[in-house]
Amino acid sequence: MPRNAVIGVDIGTSSSKGVLVGLDGVLIRSAVREHTPTRPGPGRFEMDASVWWREFTELARELNAPGDTGVVAVGVSGMGPCVLLTDEHDAPLRPAVLYGVDTRSVRQIRRIEERLGAEEIIRRGGSALSTQAAGPKIAWIADEEPELYTRARRLYMPSSWLVRNLTGNYVLDHHSASQCTPLYDTLACEWYAPWAAEVAPGIELPPLRWSGEAAGTLTARAARESGLPAGIPVTTGTIDAWAEALSVGAQNNGDLMLMYGTTMFLIHTVPEPLTSPSLWGTVGAIRGTRNLAGGMATSGAVTNWLRDLFTGTDHTELTRLAAESGPGANGLLMLPYFSGERTPVMDPDARGVIAGLTLSHTRGDLYRAALEATGFGVRHNIEVIEAAGGDIRRVVAVGGGTQGSLWTQIVSDITRRPQEVRTTTIGAGYGGALLAAQLVADVTVEEWNPVREVVTPDARNTGRYDELYDLYRRLYLETSSTVHILAALQER
Repeated sequence: MPRNAVIGVDIGTSSSKGVLVGLDGVLIRSAVREHTPTRPGPGRFEMDASVWWREFTELARELNAPGDTGVVAVGVSGMGPCVLLTDEHDAPLRPAVLYGVDTRSVRQIRRIEERLGAEEIIRRGGSALSTQAAGPKIAWIADEEPELYTRARRLYMPSSWLVRNLTGNYVLDHHSASQCTPLYDTLACEWYAPWAAEVAPGIELPPLRWSGEAAGTLTARAARESGLPAGIPVTTGTIDAWAEALSVGAQNNGDLMLMYGTTMFLIHTVPEPLTSPSLWGTVGAIRGTRNLAGGMATSGAVTNWLRDLFTGTDHTELTRLAAESGPGANGLLMLPYFSGERTPVMDPDARGVIAGLTLSHTRGDLYRAALEATGFGVRHNIEVIEAAGGDIRRVVAVGGGTQGSLWTQIVSDITRRPQEVRTTTIGAGYGGALLAAQLVADVTVEEWNPVREVVTPDARNTGRYDELYDLYRRLYLETSSTVHILAALQER
């Protein structure tokens, strides 16, 4: 008799990942499809939505192909907030504009703030307007592609686009909506019609559900294309970082999730709404929860960039060389703002800086400096979270960067905080699978994914990193005027 299982699929920046998981939480198999966003200009990142559905169907068929399992539910998640606009027939009008790595909407942000009021946007919307927010991205399309925008009727993100193709339903989860600033009222937990009409006129905003609620069931057409059984339930889903937090149980008051991926995400769960001009105040993925969140525009993206520059050297070898380099990377210091920076700097024109280079520095030194730069960025975010009223009691790590011990150890040394690592840290797909399992069975994350280890700070390194962190903070202030000029040259 086939073993009952669930599928979780996450649409990420550089790949789509799927997992097949038994109802006991045991990973049966996984599959990946790599892709690359298009970059039609400086600061612009887009992706064709057809990639999302095609890769879902490929992953589903690969995961379910052997026939030794019976898939009973599907969970979805994806990068976000993204902006995919469709016409009245749900045909995409253009490639989706991606989340905060896409920095094109600066002019729209200024205009919206002038019309609605920057402080009022933070109060009602939870966050200051930034290039992370979906609202200004919609406004950019309306400004720059007006003929196309006149045909726009609906708004999708990767997870909700999968839901539409799987179930035929048009829905979005509350958390993703709360990153559509200023369209969503985080105090009332609903769309705010006056601002939606101002910023996204003509768009029929989707009905809202919570991430773990069923969005519908698999249609016959979706069953034919994916090879999955018709009629099984599909979760509403959410943005990838929030699915990752759920996968490791980081949704209780006082928890802070660190997601080690192409970008670094931080999600702190708080008992009541908190706001900061340098962070994102959102509703959580689970009904009744609130978050104060941050996100760095790059982390793994920089280490991937270095790997590609060092042709023929993989991450395993570069990590070994970085360990040999030692704390401080032999006098190198990096600002990881290679795609601008999101929180807490909120500077789309920031750029990467590598300070202290000499002819004697090695690949290992550069790779170590990149890992340490992420740690300094995490510490900066943590300090701003606590200054805004956050109370961090537990740090939980997740994502591909936790697979080796060096990166997490560096971050613990820099932040002086232990990090809990669960047995399974493969990320958002696993979180989506957990939500799917909870649609059909009584399961908990503690049963699914127990703690594997706790990474504790090494006292031998903390003092050195305190000194370097001060230099890290100064380096941005002392170079920002120069890199802003360079960013303008790049734009031209």
